[in-house]
Formats: sequence, C-alpha cells, structure tokens
Amino acid sequence: MRRRTLGGTYLFPVPTMTDLQPEKPASRYSMSAEPTVFLVDDDPGILEMLMTSCREMGLMAVSFTSGRAFLASVKPEDPGCLVLDYRMPDMTGLDILEELEKAGITLPVIFISGEAELSTAISAFRLGSLDFLEKPFKLSQFSEVVKKAIEKDTVARSNQASLSTVQALVGSLTPREKEVMALVVDGCANKEIAAQLGVSPKTVEVHRANVMRKMKAKSLAELVKMSVTLKSE
Repeated sequence: MRRRTLGGTYLFPVPTMTDLQPEKPASRYSMSAEPTVFLVDDDPGILEMLMTSCREMGLMAVSFTSGRAFLASVKPEDPGCLVLDYRMPDMTGLDILEELEKAGITLPVIFISGEAELSTAISAFRLGSLDFLEKPFKLSQFSEVVKKAIEKDTVARSNQASLSTVQALVGSLTPREKEVMALVVDGCANKEIAAQLGVSPKTVEVHRANVMRKMKAKSLAELVKMSVTLKSE
C-alpha cells in the first residue's frame, strides 16, 4: 500500500497496517562502534519514516517505542545521537534525559514534539538537548540536525580518547618528573628548574629526558599540547 504524506516533504504519514506492527525486541539489536541514531517515539509510523531517512543518509539507526526500552539497551560507550519524542506514555523526554545523565551517557539529544512550549524547550536545553524540532518538520531539517549531532559526538569522543591517553602517560611519571614537566611547559630553562627544585641542572636534564620519553613527546611543542589537553579537562 502506498503511503500518503502531508505537505509532500513533511514527516507525518497516514499510518498503515505495516506501521502498526510491534517493534522487534531491543535485545535483537547489537550495538557497535559505528555511530548510531537512536530513535525513541511511541508512534511506529514516525519511527519508520525517521529510520528511512537515516538509511538514506547512510547512517545506522535503531528505534524504540518506549523510553524504558531505550534506557535498557543504550550504554555510555555507544556513539551517535538520540532523537527523542518529548511526550510518551511511559516516560517524558525530560525524564529520559535525567536518567541518561545519571548513567553518564552523553549522547547529543534532538528533541521532537508536537507541543513545543518555550518552557519545555528551555528545560531540554538545560539538560543538554542539542536541538528542538517542532512537529511537523521537514526531512531536510531532520537530516541537518542529525548530521550536526553525529559530528558533535564524534569530536567529543575523539577529544575524550586523547585526554584518556595523555592521562595514562602522565600516570607513568614520578612525582618529581611531574614537577619538571610542569615547569618545562611553563617555559622554564633547566637552570631555573634546578634552582626551584633544589637539584643540579644535570639532574633536571635526566628528569626532562625521562618526561619526553614516557610522554612519547617528540618535541617541546608536543609536550605543551599534551599539557593543554590536560588543562582542558
């Protein structure tokens, strides 16, 4: 049966019997390292349209008709973004955002709602919502905000990975080597460091060489960049 749409490019189809089929259990879905668009809406017809749009963008997507089913499946390490309906029978979108925060899940969130009130949007943004789409919206709008959310998550995870790597390297330094590193990245010469720490310049040279080796820094500029990464935490 062919689907009719309202306004040509708008998202809202007239449901068919196919639309009303129950979703597959979330347990059948296998999470992966590939960015995934998580779709949560209690309307199967909307979910099908959004799933189709994601496939056309070349993105992996998985749908849930309840907030609880989504929360039972998602993990902090799952990359991607969340497209979340504000009003659902079991949990509101804000309830779900609060649960994600408690679980340490930092997926960028796109709220969708047919009843977009200013207070609702403000609450959503305060809890980390990236964008807010009011129904009905166009597929082009949906595609744009999803791409932006995926890019944001990719950059954030890359930065976190870099931070974790630098933290692990710093963890291999002795307390004295950490002191030397801090002074080196501040631009202090070996003689200045020696005077401040009460050791000989030769000892500073040894510690400095150890810092460069353990931090796997090929230059002072690279060591400074690592220090900046730590301070941006």
